[in-house]
Amino acid sequence: KDLHLPVAVPEVPSSPQHEFPADWSIKTRLLFMSSQPFTWAEHLKAQEEAQGFAQHCRATETNLPQSVQEPKLSTELRCAFQQSLVYWLHPSLPWLQLFPRIGADRKIAGKASPWSQDEALQQVLMSDWSVSFTSLYNLLKAKLCPYFYICTYQFTVLFRAAGLAGSDVITAVISPTTRGLREAMRNEGIEFSLPLVEESRTRKQKNSEVNLETEVANSHEVGNSMEDGEEPAPSDDDDEDESFSWLEEMGVQDKVKKPDAISIKLRKEKHEVQMDHRPESLAVVKGTNTFTLLNFLISCKSLVAVAGPQAGLPPTLLSPVAFRGGTMQTLKARSINAKARVQSAYEDIFSLEIVGPVLPHSLHSLTTLLKSAQRGAFSAVLYTYEPTAVFNVHLDNASPALTKETVCKDLPTCGLHPKTLDQLSQCPTLGKSSIRFLEMKDYAYTWKS
Repeated sequence: KDLHLPVAVPEVPSSPQHEFPADWSIKTRLLFMSSQPFTWAEHLKAQEEAQGFAQHCRATETNLPQSVQEPKLSTELRCAFQQSLVYWLHPSLPWLQLFPRIGADRKIAGKASPWSQDEALQQVLMSDWSVSFTSLYNLLKAKLCPYFYICTYQFTVLFRAAGLAGSDVITAVISPTTRGLREAMRNEGIEFSLPLVEESRTRKQKNSEVNLETEVANSHEVGNSMEDGEEPAPSDDDDEDESFSWLEEMGVQDKVKKPDAISIKLRKEKHEVQMDHRPESLAVVKGTNTFTLLNFLISCKSLVAVAGPQAGLPPTLLSPVAFRGGTMQTLKARSINAKARVQSAYEDIFSLEIVGPVLPHSLHSLTTLLKSAQRGAFSAVLYTYEPTAVFNVHLDNASPALTKETVCKDLPTCGLHPKTLDQLSQCPTLGKSSIRFLEMKDYAYTWKS
């Protein structure tokens, strides 16, 4: 099949590493490409599929050799491949695609939704959803589930167990948020931070201080304009506390209309609303506040759409491990043989496509398998569910003291392979972006975000 796959590889800025950084965004599709065929990933036998499911449920560790000589004949590889495709979902409505949820109205429109006009049925669905959500939180607290996602029609929440992403407490990150949601959370007594807003404010403050220092250094009348020991007050992000003393110095203070309290409040509200629905609106909740967040989300009216194709449909729960009310699902995989243009000729190129909500642990498991099966050489294009890219932001107060031994001791029964656990326990380094392109050559990774 001649697909004319592009072989133009983007510039990869990273230096070769034995491991790529943790990527907490959900991927909607992965496209792996290699000069070696992916026939080992095709037509799994019933026994291999069953064994893969059993290995997943029992969190069996598979450690393949560095290079599998005959991948197609390796039952161990094929079973591990099936194991890495498993994820858990709630609710499960086979005729509806329940991920992604933001911007999914067109895909859901026209599909049967008997609950949309039936309030009693909506209550049953939400009651069932609350049981599943609470079950996941309890598993997370007991360190038997490493993380899970809540995908609503407006925002996504990622809950992470203590020990992951460099934090020694449970964390929940929410994106995107709106002023209304943040106000509702404050009213419930949920403490949260807005790391990107705070980072931007600090950066602007530092810039204004640097500019001020430069101006002062260049001025010949420093002694006249500033009293000894007096420091310039840094202007904050919204310029709310702007001083009007300079107007007095010019003697025109009465001729210039100063903003009143209402104008200042409106300007502040405008700034706060401006970041709504944007990555900058990311909110981070930590420790015991995550339990308050759980109760808040269960009773939150804006969690479920009241109109449109998603009306009355509970949010989607995605987890790497089993939970009460969760349904086992598998990512869809298919291999494609194609011709790719390399300069003036065409060469055979083999590709493996994975479709579905690819969670962070699955991405790591799949690349580990491919490393062995494709002899340490492959490339991958990763398609990100954009609202979740910002989950790679580094959390303030992360604990560098969290050693590999501590994490592996505390989270050995969370269902992840020790190497995957080690990767996900590192502090996030990708910021607001996610990995878009991943390449392995000679068993070393390079990537582009």
